[in-house]
Amino acid sequence: MSDDTFVPGSLFAEPVDGALPKTGRRRFIRGALAAATAIGAASSLPLVAKAGSPTRHTLLISNPGHFHAGLTLRSRDPRLADDVYVYAEEGPDVDNFIRMVDSFNNRVANPTRWKLHVYRGPDHLERLRSERRGDIAVISGRNDTKMASIHRLHDDGFYVLGDKPWLIDTAEESQLRGVTATRPLAMDIMTERHQIASRLQRALATNPEVFGEFRREGDDPAIYFKSIHHLYKIVNNRPLIRPQWFFDTRVQGEGMTDVTTHLVDLAQWMTGDGTAFDYQRDVVLEAARQWPTAVPRDIYSKITGLDDFPAAVREHVDGGSLQYLCNAGIRYRLRDIPVQIESLWNLAIPRDGGDTHYAVLRGTQAELLVDQGPDTGFKTRLTLRPVRNNGRYEDSVARAVAALQADFPGVGYEAQADGYRIRIPDALRTGHESHFAEVLQEFLGYIEKGAWPQQLGPDIVAKYTLLVRARKLSHQAPG
Repeated sequence: MSDDTFVPGSLFAEPVDGALPKTGRRRFIRGALAAATAIGAASSLPLVAKAGSPTRHTLLISNPGHFHAGLTLRSRDPRLADDVYVYAEEGPDVDNFIRMVDSFNNRVANPTRWKLHVYRGPDHLERLRSERRGDIAVISGRNDTKMASIHRLHDDGFYVLGDKPWLIDTAEESQLRGVTATRPLAMDIMTERHQIASRLQRALATNPEVFGEFRREGDDPAIYFKSIHHLYKIVNNRPLIRPQWFFDTRVQGEGMTDVTTHLVDLAQWMTGDGTAFDYQRDVVLEAARQWPTAVPRDIYSKITGLDDFPAAVREHVDGGSLQYLCNAGIRYRLRDIPVQIESLWNLAIPRDGGDTHYAVLRGTQAELLVDQGPDTGFKTRLTLRPVRNNGRYEDSVARAVAALQADFPGVGYEAQADGYRIRIPDALRTGHESHFAEVLQEFLGYIEKGAWPQQLGPDIVAKYTLLVRARKLSHQAPG
């Protein structure tokens, strides 16, 4: 479970570092200048499909500061126009975005054919809003201004698909509530709901014969999630380069509002029954803490390409290392179900290693465990551990797996010493990179139908309210 996993050999395996080869740079400069000229001369009227043609939506990419913006364009969708309008400030972030999309257009297998029209300037958001060249705004980048941008675009009538996190402190909670309470649709990019092991874990957790109900008593939480990511990693024989603001917690946010967002979202998704979550009614925050990972100057230089720590983060430098407040732990009750979450950033990925994920759901009939790490070859694995295992229980497992075939064809199970291993066919496994395009497809489906789950907006509010309140709690002195 990784927000920055590029799998060597995948359709886009290169890290994003802003360094273009000479031929690519010439192509990029020509394309960007031509696109900027085209936009500058364009009418401010919205694009309109020809009569009788299928509905086409047009994407507007707002200041793509994170590679997640590019990953939403990994696959084509017939509901989207090939023209994509990009509005950004000058700098390497937009260069990286263009290079990624260019790789999708030029790959051998299933190439896309996006036509990027790029405007660069300090007034990029105002230009996007005034020119209205499309109807869907995609935001992925700096987090300190993200909620305000989402709010303005939503007020202007744009559909908004925003990468996490939407806010990093409590100051913008009112804007969050306003955006999620009214049309048009605004949704955050929650990719882990598309991970096959998580989908199967959730499906089995809703089966009372197999799982029972979530345990509410005992020393162990009914839901425990732990993920470990790595700040410095080598991908395709080159380091993954991160923007310098990634390490400025006033811009990026702290650990509590980063990867932890995905894990809090998974807890909601695993336990939800179709009714909206409400923070005041359904959540009891019990404990929260954050702690730093020390990033030495030489490793920081490899990660960012900078020679030294910039002024923005120097107050957090101690003994030649940046004390980066990126790790978080939280304990709370969700509709009386005890939940514990840990999200960690280690310094560097081990040789032949990867990011790890551990997720256990504890029920009255069984535990459902998803793990991803060295023991699994860094592929997700799902194990069912019954409280009491006998022939009758195995019959329940067989019925449950048979019922899964309609949605998960080819899924099977095999007996293990401690329970049952759920066999996941490779055909059902899609990489993390693919999940961003799948979220966009889900988003388009809601827009096309003109309807979406009634709990979507309230659940987003409950999720981010918990995260920013936990961040605040983590800074309070104990006692």
